[in-house]
Amino acid sequence: MRRALYAGTFDPVTLGHLDLIERGLRLFPALTVGVADNARKSPLFTAAERVAMLRGEIRRRGLGQVEVVSFRGLVVDWARDHGVDVLLRGVRTTSDFEYEYQMALTNRALAGDVESVFVMPSEKYAYLSSTLIREVVRGGGDVSRWVPPDVAKALGRRLAEAGGAGGPGRVGGRRRIRKGRGRA
Repeated sequence: MRRALYAGTFDPVTLGHLDLIERGLRLFPALTVGVADNARKSPLFTAAERVAMLRGEIRRRGLGQVEVVSFRGLVVDWARDHGVDVLLRGVRTTSDFEYEYQMALTNRALAGDVESVFVMPSEKYAYLSSTLIREVVRGGGDVSRWVPPDVAKALGRRLAEAGGAGGPGRVGGRRRIRKGRGRA
């Protein structure tokens, strides 16, 4: 049985990520979601928080054949060490393809027995990224159409703690314009 790994930072998890997980399950009988613990990326959430968010969403969707773990280091090393022979990658745009193509060739050079499989997301998530979500939230925008409700709440709490614009009432609701100030 082929084992697949879908690795990423998932900071935060989006509906696009969950769409790709569900698409991956159509191709593989089981899927491991690997949350990269990479401090150099300055994540908004810790690896443990991102794992917990993903596990919660996986459980809510009844996707029992998905395992969520965190890892450090090269994804191909983790894959080899855990008997995974396929890396599942999402490709939204041509720029994603160029990046993923380079990564796939590099991974193949490092671990020729680990194959990369590219999957396109649903068209309604083709433009979505965690970076975009963080920017919209920091600007006070509503991201509830792109992330699960619990993730939207966590984003609001985290940015409120940091003194950002994404406090409660901003993540899942409309921006409030104060009279005379022209800003939320």
